[in-house]
Amino acid sequence: MARRPTPSSVEPARTLGPLVVIWRTAARYPWHIAAALLALLVTSAATLAIPSGFRLVIDRGFAAGTNPDEIARWFRYLLLIVLVLAAGTACRYYFVSWLGERVVADIRRAVQANLLRLSPGFFEVNRPSEIASRLTADTAQIETVVGTTLSIALRNAITAVGGIVYLSFLAPQLVLMLGIAVPAVLVPIVVFGRRVRSLSRESQDRVADVGSRVSEVLGAMKIVQGFNQEEREAERFGDTVEATFATAKRRVMVRALLTAVTIGVIFGAITLLMWRGAILVAAGELSGGTIAAFVLTGALVAGALGALTEVYGDLLRGAGAASRLGELLAEQPDIAPPARPLALPVPARGALAFQGVTFRYPTRPDAPTLHGFSLAVEPGETVALVGPSGAGKSTVFQLAMRFYDPQAGTIRLDGVPLVQADPAEVRRRMALVPQEPTLFAASARDNLRYGNPDASEEAIWDAARAANAEDFLHALPEGLDTFLGESGARLSGGQRQRLAIARAVLRDAPILLLDEATSALDAESERAVQQALERLMQGRTTLVIAHRLATVRAADRIVVLDQGRIVEEGDHARLAASGGLYARLAALQFDDAAA
Repeated sequence: MARRPTPSSVEPARTLGPLVVIWRTAARYPWHIAAALLALLVTSAATLAIPSGFRLVIDRGFAAGTNPDEIARWFRYLLLIVLVLAAGTACRYYFVSWLGERVVADIRRAVQANLLRLSPGFFEVNRPSEIASRLTADTAQIETVVGTTLSIALRNAITAVGGIVYLSFLAPQLVLMLGIAVPAVLVPIVVFGRRVRSLSRESQDRVADVGSRVSEVLGAMKIVQGFNQEEREAERFGDTVEATFATAKRRVMVRALLTAVTIGVIFGAITLLMWRGAILVAAGELSGGTIAAFVLTGALVAGALGALTEVYGDLLRGAGAASRLGELLAEQPDIAPPARPLALPVPARGALAFQGVTFRYPTRPDAPTLHGFSLAVEPGETVALVGPSGAGKSTVFQLAMRFYDPQAGTIRLDGVPLVQADPAEVRRRMALVPQEPTLFAASARDNLRYGNPDASEEAIWDAARAANAEDFLHALPEGLDTFLGESGARLSGGQRQRLAIARAVLRDAPILLLDEATSALDAESERAVQQALERLMQGRTTLVIAHRLATVRAADRIVVLDQGRIVEEGDHARLAASGGLYARLAALQFDDAAA
């Protein structure tokens, strides 16, 4: 998937073909489409009927000797047209806007549902912030296309065609002049309009630069002031503001020229038409009402053709947005259940085995993270993974949960190769406590139940007690119903970690994956949580990424990794006495804790 441009500089598609994504979604609502099209036809017909109404009012309502009842008749006819136009416009707006909102909602749901199927490797290559932008900026563009642009395009196309037919019937003598006048009006609008749009996009980019500069400096205010760079930052901001002003000045100048040329050409063309029409009226070839109707209809046709040239560019930009969303909808997950997945044994044993595994991350294809990695973890065994940063410890967890598949080797859960099992079933047998706890903008109860939605209130509090989280959860303003804020912002780091541990406890899975689960706790909380984890690990297979001495000593086996390979294996006492990598890591990381 290619990198997406910023919303203010979205490149339009070359054709309207990608809009088929929008049509497929909208086609689910045929009655709403039919109602919208009917309303479009009614409003276009009513719009074209207004000049005819003015012709009748002028020719018959203003004629000398006309009685008041006859005058009222033609004005009532004109009012009726206006009322039909108003009602049709309201219906058109409702149904078209409804379709726009419904299509956007359906596309957003479909894209999100597909994204949830994709493996983490996809989000390494494609930044989540860019994908989020597609779900907001691109769908907003599609909403504009469905809710406004398509409606404008269809209405103006009908108006232009119907208007030209009516003009040919109304005054064939003037149609040739109109054929010359319309291009004379459209050409400057198109030429200057493109330049205005280009400068408008550039101006938006410059405004975005201002916002980015302000955000960057305000977010780093302590550094700015600490290094006495206030004047330098003020100067940089001034340069950005002046660049924004220069772009805006060019845009205003071109728009002013466009306004002058457009007004001059349009009113000049109308004046010439009326001049020619006055000659024909004087010669008795046309009536005054016919001239009025011709001028009004001509203006409607010119405006409709001008609007069509404008909306075509909007349709191309909408097609570009639809194309990018179509890419997300068409993306297939790298990790997917096989056509006939093998069932995992019941009851679960919790045996996990890596056999000759070699793995490279998608973003680092030339740098293998694991080389010929083999490890068998027996049911109920606790294995600690130790090693320097980048040794491959976290990768073992990623592969165990089948977020990725290795390029070589086999991983088995209870004897079943992971590639032959349903990934969802594999993950149901595991509970993960990451080093950086991930909480959602929801209540404490919702966060705790995330891995076990049906957990009872009693089970929730038992899990909170086991993770030493009971006291602070009771102290929250609304208890378990307290909203925790974005990423759990209303909790301290240690509280977030304990909540993540409680969530894993509540999951009650046969395999535990603990990624430095006590890293954010103070000494007292760590001791309590460590005791809870030891109780939790009993009877469960546990893989621990650990740097803390207490966790390592409690493990049945310690596996030392370096550069993706197992270099040592054994218990703490034997490895510490061997003088190898573990002994060096122990000297650096564990001596202070032991003291």
